Formats: sequence, structure tokens, C-alpha cells
Amino acid sequence: MSLRLLVATTSQGKLRDFQTAAKAFDVEIVPMPGIEEIEPPEENGTTFEDNARLKAAYYSRFAPGELVLADDSGLEVAAIDGAPGVRSARFASDAGIVDSPDAGDNTDIWNNTHLSQRLKGVPSERRGAKYHCVLACARDGAVTDTADGEVYGVILESPRGTGGFGYDPLFFLPDLDRTMAEIDLETKLGLSHRGRALVALLGMISPRALDERT
Repeated sequence: MSLRLLVATTSQGKLRDFQTAAKAFDVEIVPMPGIEEIEPPEENGTTFEDNARLKAAYYSRFAPGELVLADDSGLEVAAIDGAPGVRSARFASDAGIVDSPDAGDNTDIWNNTHLSQRLKGVPSERRGAKYHCVLACARDGAVTDTADGEVYGVILESPRGTGGFGYDPLFFLPDLDRTMAEIDLETKLGLSHRGRALVALLGMISPRALDERT
């Protein structure tokens, strides 16, 4: 019997990442039904774990008996005191550049533009950054497990690549000599923060969750 996880996200990019990372496990990753009609909770946590736990517990109440997965992830750049951090999706909107973090397909463009402006003049040796992801799994309003993953890189002065989403075109991986937006999805999920977090989480919950269903 395979394990099924409902993913509490409307992001097709995140859903694709999760489904790809789960291929090595006997796990079915599906979007949470009707999530578009559910009023989202206020993400007022000060850490990625705060928000991931909040979202997982909240959305699991709308799917009784199911395991619901939620994430909070983002980019942390040392040269600007760890920003954008938990505000990664809202980086440009917080600065008043766009009205909303949901400004259609342009959100990523504005966020990347604002990041480039904030780092203007910063030398390459001070442009180190990391992607950080925390995943939380919950059932019936109670968080059951959490896991996190990180990947380190350098922020480029200009974007490269057309794959991925978010800050991927600026996030350069020195060991591969490519940005996150220049590598294929399988490679990305093998080393990305989201892929690493999901592998860690699945290792925690799979055997126990299956036992509980049999």
C-alpha cells in the first residue's frame, strides 16, 4: 500500500518539485483538493519552521484523516542580513515595488530585480547565499513531523537560465558551474533544499504512516 500525501500549495513549481523528489519512494504526492477555495492562513511566523507548521496544521483540518504536507522556504543572503528569508515570496511587495506577492507571472521577475538592486556593488566573494526549506506534515490539525534542507550558492549579478522558478536564475552553484535555472529537474531535486527536506521527511513518516493505515 503506497503512502499518499496531500500538498498544501497552489504553486505548480513546488508541486512538480515534490512529485519528482518522491519518485524514489512508494509515495503518491497530490495537490490538496479545493485548496484554491480555502482562505489561506496568515503566515506570521518569524522562522520557516513556524510558518510550515502553521500551514500544515491549518490545512490538515480541511482534509480529515489525511496526511497534509506544507512547506515554507526561501532565500537567505548573508550580505543583506539574511534577507529576504521568510519574506522571500513577498520581497518586492514589501518594498512597495508591486502591490501583491501574487502579481501573476511577474512576481519572480520583480523579486529577482529587487534582489539585484539590493546587491548592487557587492563583490562576488560577499554574495554567498543559501536556499532553506522546512517541511511539516500534519493530520487533523496536529503536526506529526518536520524536516529541513539547505543548499548553498552564490547570487549572480544577472539571471541565467529559463528553468526553475523563484530566485533560481540568480542562484549559482559553483560545483556545477550552473544556476538552479540551468539544470534539469532530476538533478535539481537531488541537491536542492526542497528535495533534501522531502527525502528526510519521507524517511521519517513512511513506515509509521503505513502502519497506521493497515
